[in-house]
This record gives sequence, structure tokens and C-alpha cells, in this order.
Amino acid sequence: MAERLSNRLHDLRAERDLTQAALAELVGVSRKTINTVENGIFIPSTLLALKLARALGRPVEEIFSLDD
Repeated sequence: MAERLSNRLHDLRAERDLTQAALAELVGVSRKTINTVENGIFIPSTLLALKLARALGRPVEEIFSLDD
């Protein structure tokens, strides 16, 4: 069975009252990149995942997880 990367990016972003555009600006990517990560279309690089974690004040493991 293939593993899938899931994320809580939308919920954690909403908790901080950030729009996709605002989060994108904080981490230096486009709003579309944030959208595709949230929807599981794009798997972020380690660098982007760490930047997102920093911007949201959460460990990477709280944002991203592997589903069996």
C-alpha cells in the first residue's frame, strides 16, 4: 500500500488568521503553492516545510504526517 503525505496546513493557517496569500508572503512562495500544498497536490521540499513550520510556530510533525 502506498503512503500518502497529509497535512493540517489549512487548519493551522486558519487558527492564526492567515490567508493563503499572507502565509505565502511569509515563506516566500506564491499563494497557488500554498493552495496546492493544502490540497495535497504538491509535496513541499524540506526547506519549504521548515519555513511553513516556523511561520506557523509549530513543529513540522504537527503540520505534515504520513498516512498508510
